[in-house]
Amino acid sequence: MSTEPAPKEHPPADIAADHDHAQCVATAVARMEACCAHKGLRLTALRRNVTRLLAASHTPLGAYEIVEQLAAAGESSPPMSVYRALDFLVAEGLAHRIESRNAFLACAHPHDADEVVVFLICERCGLTREVAAHAVGRDLAWAARAAGFTPRQRVLEVAGLCAHCRAAETSARPVEPPASGA
Repeated sequence: MSTEPAPKEHPPADIAADHDHAQCVATAVARMEACCAHKGLRLTALRRNVTRLLAASHTPLGAYEIVEQLAAAGESSPPMSVYRALDFLVAEGLAHRIESRNAFLACAHPHDADEVVVFLICERCGLTREVAAHAVGRDLAWAARAAGFTPRQRVLEVAGLCAHCRAAETSARPVEPPASGA
C-alpha cells in the first residue's frame, strides 16, 4: 500500500512562518498534471510523489534522500526508478538539477528557452531560492554571441548565506568592547 510521502519535518529557517507548503505542493503537482495531459505523457505515482517531496522541501534533495523519504512513507522505490522520475521532471522543466549539490529542486514556473535561471543557495541551511535575473540573462546572451558561443545550459548557482543564517551568524559574534579614549 502506497501512501503520500511526508516532506521533511522542518522548513528551512528563512521560509516565512505564514508560508503555505501545501500550496507549493499543490501548484507543482497541478503543473505536472497539466504538462503530462498537454503532451500525452504518463503520470505515474512515483513521478507525482517525487514532485510532492521536491515542492515541499525548498532545499535541494538528492535521489537517495528521496528514496529514504519514500520508504518512510511505505513506498519502496529503487534508486534507478527515482533517478528516472527526476530525469523526467528535469526534461519537462518541472524540476532543476542543482549541480553543486548533486540534488534536485522543484521548478516554480516555466522558463523561456533563453532565460537564465539563477539559484541563491545558503551554504549553512541549504535554502535555495530561484530568482529572476533578466539583466544577467541579457548580458550573458550578449557575451555568448560576441564569443560565437551557443550556451547549452543557462543556470547560475550563487552560494552564500540566507538572511536568517546571516542574522544568526551576526548575533553569535562576540560584541567588541568600546574603545577607550587612552
